[in-house]
Amino acid sequence: MKFLEYTPLSRVSAFLQNVNLGDYVVEGEIQAYSCKVAGNDKKLSRSLDQEVVSALACTPPQLSLASPVGPLTDANSRKTLIYLILTLNHMYPDYDFSALRAHHFHKEASLHVVQTNIDSLLLETSKLWGANCVGADTFSEALWLAVDEVITLCDCDVYSYTALMDGDPFADPENLWSFNYFFYNKKSKRVVYFCCRSRNKSREEISSDSENDDCERNSNNDWNDTFMDDMDI
Repeated sequence: MKFLEYTPLSRVSAFLQNVNLGDYVVEGEIQAYSCKVAGNDKKLSRSLDQEVVSALACTPPQLSLASPVGPLTDANSRKTLIYLILTLNHMYPDYDFSALRAHHFHKEASLHVVQTNIDSLLLETSKLWGANCVGADTFSEALWLAVDEVITLCDCDVYSYTALMDGDPFADPENLWSFNYFFYNKKSKRVVYFCCRSRNKSREEISSDSENDDCERNSNNDWNDTFMDDMDI
């Protein structure tokens, strides 16, 4: 997978890195990749393909045909699954998603529904874009224009991933909401990955205060121990 640098998309991604909305913070990222595999990606792709094919022997036919990425007996469907997994591995290099399989993903029925969901969740965030960013485009217009220019939205299938793994970056219970979408264009062999989450600031402040209290108590205990040791009783 090769990262694709595109300035309008990078501008949106940079804006979403940390958006302070008072009681909560929004953190997001959006990146584009070419599905050209080489090196370690190529080795992992072959390994994943072999594992999926081997598993088909123990899978009821109706399940393999009902896969969200298409029939797993089809090499192109398996490629789609592998591209989704490789994208996650590139986005989160500290995690390993190679154990994921097709049932961990969901194919969205409608691009319009996905866009509406994203626009709705980022409504308050978009207001800061209008206040701080120069240009006539609204946040929604800038976002979808950038994505469309990279990947041609009308030719895309959209997938999402639901966190199921321990230690998964999406499984944080402190998230107020989160989403992650893969916009995959099979013709151009490109993926745009868009993830975002909202975190409650008050919970973080409580956690931070608790840690500070613990540090202060430990410091006081250390001082008391030293004081008593120095006393000639």
